[in-house]
Amino acid sequence: MKIKSILVVLFTLCIFVACDDTTDTLGTSLSDRINNITVTADTFDVASVSRLSNAVINRSNVGYLGYVKDPETNSYISGDFLTQFHTIENYTLPDMASIMSRKDGKIVADSCEIRLYYRSFYGDSLETMKVKTYELSKRLPESTTYFSDFDPIKEDVIRENGLTASTTYSLADMHVSSTDRNVSTYIDHITIPLTSQYVDKNNNQYDNFGTYVMRTYYEHPEYFKNSYQLANNVIPGFYFKHSGGIGSMAYITSSALNIYFRYTDNDSTYNSVITFAGTEEVLQTSHITNSQKELEALVADNTCTYLKTPAGIYTELTLPVDEIIYGHENDTINTAKLVIPRINNDNGSSFSLPCPQHLLIIPADSVETFFENNMLPDNKYSFIADYSTTKSETTSVNSYTFSNISSLVSNLAKAKREGMKSSSNWLAEHPNWNKLALIPVAVTQVLDATTQTYEIVKVNHDLSLSSTRIVGGTNSNNGKLKLSVIYSKFTN
Repeated sequence: MKIKSILVVLFTLCIFVACDDTTDTLGTSLSDRINNITVTADTFDVASVSRLSNAVINRSNVGYLGYVKDPETNSYISGDFLTQFHTIENYTLPDMASIMSRKDGKIVADSCEIRLYYRSFYGDSLETMKVKTYELSKRLPESTTYFSDFDPIKEDVIRENGLTASTTYSLADMHVSSTDRNVSTYIDHITIPLTSQYVDKNNNQYDNFGTYVMRTYYEHPEYFKNSYQLANNVIPGFYFKHSGGIGSMAYITSSALNIYFRYTDNDSTYNSVITFAGTEEVLQTSHITNSQKELEALVADNTCTYLKTPAGIYTELTLPVDEIIYGHENDTINTAKLVIPRINNDNGSSFSLPCPQHLLIIPADSVETFFENNMLPDNKYSFIADYSTTKSETTSVNSYTFSNISSLVSNLAKAKREGMKSSSNWLAEHPNWNKLALIPVAVTQVLDATTQTYEIVKVNHDLSLSSTRIVGGTNSNNGKLKLSVIYSKFTN
């Protein structure tokens, strides 16, 4: 039989074996010989522990605002949101003489507000919440890498004696009629009025923040040429900090600074609005705070391990590479299937956090590099698994299934083998050589028009609210994680 035909048969056998959730029924030494090919299978325990995530790189396009308690773990999470504002190139306003909104002959804004738009949220929409708005002292560069613990107040980027506004809100805004809500173009939002007197950095006083912006435009239209000039000279941005209430977290997708005024054209008066948008074209970032004491208690729970976002807990695995390779030094590892079973939440709360939808598995020492460099899973050292509620040939019920991480096992074994040749202290220098991080991530996919398949184009830390327990831990009540391995080799 030709080599190509042999490989086809081998591949078919591997598919047959891999389709089963475990290899236990095959025994520890499956030896079907087909033209001198021996296929064997084995199963190995994978040790696991919970680890604190601490601060993580924040590249999410969603802002988080609110304060909630996780009913399963009794841990608290708060989200504060920062945004800068975008303007179109060479922005223009009507001729100064046409502005009808005036006071004592000077241009004024009729009113001014910020709207924080959200399409989803967690918690009770009727809960009364409070937010305090702060004006930034300067533009923050988009090129900087921001982490989830970035606090504009501690970093001293809040303008001293600058604009502040305290606002009470509920996500189910009862000031908006049901008729308006049911319009297809309506997007839920939090409204923050900016109607109080405003004093700029040169100690000039204005009726409100909108008046300041309009007068600045007519004095310095060059400041409105682009977003860079706007942020450097007029509107550095705002920080929205949760200041009261518990029970809801808004997932903010965009924001808008609206300035309302009137002007005339051909003897007609028009109501108009200037809008500067907070979108992904400019900096947006969230400050996430977790209750550290409660997180540490969860990490200490060795009956399972946890996956908790945002910036909460991940699971560290120890892959038994030496045990997998022992006795199979000359074999090929065809498949290595790792199933991560989820332990159901049994607290019965209607506000239980959802479980993470996507997990990244990656060598523990590579995590920082992966996210700093905006890398994608390469299916050699890093892989993605999705949460599944159904059983198929490649997934198990209520679990995350990494259907084949054989290349990761082989690469780790090779790294150790070559490292030991180059240095007798290699193991001491690389104590995490077989440690893997299991991290909840947000995955962005696009449809390839040619192949009609979805391709992953972005992987970031998941900063949404999610939490789950998974099988594992050093004193597990639900068994251990299992890695099912299939080997093959040519024999005489």
